[in-house]
Amino acid sequence: MTPLVVGTSAIKRATTPELVFAVVRDALIAHAHDRTTVPPPLHLQFPDADGDCHVKAGWVTDTPGFAVKIATGFYRNPAAGLPTNHGLVCAVSARTGEINAILDDQGLLTAWRTAAAGALATHAMARPGAATLAVFGTGEQARLQVEWLARLRPIDTVLVHGRSKDKTRSLCEAFDALGHHARPALADEAAAADMIITTTPAPTPVLQARHVRAGAHVTGIGTDMPHKNELPPALFARAALIATDDHRQCLDHGDFGHAVRAGVTTDTSDTPVGLLLERPVERPDGAITVADLTGVGALDAALAAAVLRELAS
Repeated sequence: MTPLVVGTSAIKRATTPELVFAVVRDALIAHAHDRTTVPPPLHLQFPDADGDCHVKAGWVTDTPGFAVKIATGFYRNPAAGLPTNHGLVCAVSARTGEINAILDDQGLLTAWRTAAAGALATHAMARPGAATLAVFGTGEQARLQVEWLARLRPIDTVLVHGRSKDKTRSLCEAFDALGHHARPALADEAAAADMIITTTPAPTPVLQARHVRAGAHVTGIGTDMPHKNELPPALFARAALIATDDHRQCLDHGDFGHAVRAGVTTDTSDTPVGLLLERPVERPDGAITVADLTGVGALDAALAAAVLRELAS
């Protein structure tokens, strides 16, 4: 049987942010309660092309299908007029092993589930009144993190820190058009915001821990491979609450793992993000909280299944 191939146009028609939020939330909760199977990711690097690839798989217990996903990031692509990210998701029957569908999403579902996971974690862990958001990075995920978090809580001001002045200015203009009062910021100013989200492939930390103020929340989403490191270990030493999307992955190649190896926190100091989505987070107003998200294959499986259900309905 020839598998169904689903392109981006159909995926966009079948998918809403509300659907993605619900699926990602439920999958993170299931993962926190060990109701998933998620093997270690496969990583490939292409230094000459400034590119990387990761392959992730996952299954939510007792669901009819699992997924295998390929996601790439080639960071010189924009200079050639190409998107930075590409990918596809292969949906497979967990009962027969047959390939049910190939979602040729060009990385779209990865981008959406990452945006939803970051927004959910940030909203759950930040102070209720936090309204100033800083984003490190100027790519697609930087834009999505702001737009999707704004669906969950009001954002008064967005500070954008990026290496390119032109890209930073362009992203600020896009946010201004959405009413977010955005402006470029130096790293130390951005790190002093109420909420900070880092969205870069940086190999060394993009901010300094001492610039993060008491009461702030920081979400790191870019450290999805061993050679990346967005958040400094010293930030984890200051954190009253550390959350990870996958304990083993974050120890292996997340910012949390860098902090553990630096000896500033222990390998048991984290809490699954999914547990924090189930109940209100207890945090003193002056506490610093940190979420380290490396991307979980079970989320890809759950979202692929939801899209296919919507297309079939």
